[in-house]
Amino acid sequence: MAASLGCFGCHGPDGNGGTRNPGSEEGTVPALTGQTQMMFVKTADDLREYVLDGAPRRKREDPDYRARMETAAIRMPAFRGHLSAAELEDLVTYLRAVSGQVLPEEALAARGAELAAELGCFACHGPLGAGGMPNPGSLKGYVPGFWGADFDDLVRSDDELRQWIAEGEIRRITEHRISAFFFRRQVIKMATYGRFVAPDDVHALAAYVRWIRAGAWRPLAR
Repeated sequence: MAASLGCFGCHGPDGNGGTRNPGSEEGTVPALTGQTQMMFVKTADDLREYVLDGAPRRKREDPDYRARMETAAIRMPAFRGHLSAAELEDLVTYLRAVSGQVLPEEALAARGAELAAELGCFACHGPLGAGGMPNPGSLKGYVPGFWGADFDDLVRSDDELRQWIAEGEIRRITEHRISAFFFRRQVIKMATYGRFVAPDDVHALAAYVRWIRAGAWRPLAR
């Protein structure tokens, strides 16, 4: 939904910010990821108003805020009338999750979330592991995400998941005549993190991926 609405056009690749915004106080359009959202959004209702009306009512009724927005080249658009109620909730859920406002309660998965951010996993696998990053030469043409049919094809057990993380490959793929061809040809290859992190950290990363894949964050983010 975020991609289809063009959110990343202003909020930067994958919502990581960096787009210049002359005339604004910050100088750039705020990121959707990391802790940046928390500087602007106090509640999920605030986030809904940003999406629907460009800003919460309390800000829109503030003359100083309106004056500051008028000087900025890029202003948050209002999507009211362009989203169904269900689409709005899906978008709000996604935005809260990628901003770090929703983290696993289970300690091992929470540690995995920290590691995934430190290691830059989302740079290839997309925000919250949503996938879709281009990967020329690969079978599907993109880096797979942490859920969906692609993940089910590539990861059939916890052992395979940990092997992907630690070794960057699994034999079921590299020894198959067809999949091996695409595996060798793809431009972006999975890193071998087993050389850089402890075995316990590999287990933590796997726990976090399983948490994302299970969709356990969705009700927490609403």
